[in-house]
Amino acid sequence: MAEHNELGQLGEQLATDYLTKKGYKIVERNYVFQKAEIDIIAKHDNRMICVEVKTRNSDFFGDPQEFVTPSKIKLLVKAMDAFITDHDIDLETRFDIIAVLKNKTKEQITHYEDAFYHF
Repeated sequence: MAEHNELGQLGEQLATDYLTKKGYKIVERNYVFQKAEIDIIAKHDNRMICVEVKTRNSDFFGDPQEFVTPSKIKLLVKAMDAFITDHDIDLETRFDIIAVLKNKTKEQITHYEDAFYHF
């Protein structure tokens, strides 16, 4: 497996562990709908949370959350809508980004709630 894929999987696991410790219930991981994949779907405070995880080993090229493009946001919204519809869920939905910076000397997790409205 390519090193960047391993780093991405590690970042998703760190994000899952972080959310679990914060009281989030993980509903599904790596949900795929058409061209979109939602990294984590969780439930918290009577809301469904769509979480995009961005993992980098350096912030040299910018912060990880800066790589969530408008086209990616559009795909995630469409996929989350399909998930909500398919599972007949009647809860408010929120879209978060978890930025993971992980290398040999640093492990930093930053959680941006309602992230699509802040970028």
